Amino acid sequence: MNLPGLKENEPLAPHVAYRIGGPARYWFEAKTSDELAAAVLAAEAERVPWVVLGAGSNVLVSDDGFKGLVILAANRDFRIEGNRVVACAGAVVSLLVRKTAEAGYCGFEWAASLPGTLGGAVRGNAGCYGGSMSDLVESVEVLRDGERLVLVKDDCLFSYRDSVFKRNRDVILSVTLWFMPSTREDCLARLDAFLSKRQVQQPHDFRSAGCWFKNFAFKDVVEVEKLARQVKIPDEFLKAKRIPAGWLVEQADFKGRKIGGAQVSPKHANFLVNAGGATASDILQLASMIKMRLRDDFGIQLEEEVQLVGF
Repeated sequence: MNLPGLKENEPLAPHVAYRIGGPARYWFEAKTSDELAAAVLAAEAERVPWVVLGAGSNVLVSDDGFKGLVILAANRDFRIEGNRVVACAGAVVSLLVRKTAEAGYCGFEWAASLPGTLGGAVRGNAGCYGGSMSDLVESVEVLRDGERLVLVKDDCLFSYRDSVFKRNRDVILSVTLWFMPSTREDCLARLDAFLSKRQVQQPHDFRSAGCWFKNFAFKDVVEVEKLARQVKIPDEFLKAKRIPAGWLVEQADFKGRKIGGAQVSPKHANFLVNAGGATASDILQLASMIKMRLRDDFGIQLEEEVQLVGF
């Protein structure tokens, strides 16, 4: 592949939050959206498998690595235009949150400690504390079949922790977000409040990929009848028709459980952490054991939120 700066056999563990995983056959750092698009087109022209990596915060890489091209989305530029932000896919979410708050635009504070990049956050429709990326996205520029397109919000098919980008091969190049105007003081106060809440509620002692499972959403109480016969489901969960995955994992008595170097965090049961020397196999075995227990005992089928690379 004719890509200036292309590397071979690049270790991937240093590039992901877990610090787990084998090497990439090829590695390329795309510092602009043009370079990101060029890398994808080069890989497709030579029929080389490819994957785009952001901050590596919501990813588990195989112990065998990735037998193709890993493209680092390092296109980090963004600009604030009134109550809109136009940002490249590699823009760091936590920095965007801080800069928009300082400019007096609210609505992004819930993502104050989100460790990922904007492209990954949009792809997974990241969210917490009642907010989500779908609340903010106005349009997304993508590379699709060699052509650059601009999709409006409805084209993105956002749903809970999901979007059209999880089901196709579109490459997110840039995103336009819009915000509600407020005051700098109010936005920064809200930002600090969310940061404090996360510090208390989430584990920071070991490396992880963030929340491993999606919360369990249901449409009818029939779907949780088996669970309800064994444990008391809080009314707030039934009213929301969504049960936190961490709560479910805790009911199955997995909090603190270990396989090899992988552990269910004793602080938050939806975090599978690298407690020291964990392999990707350890993490997957622990996740699989949790899923089987919840399916067999409670009739609940959990889905992963983390992206698997090289499996």
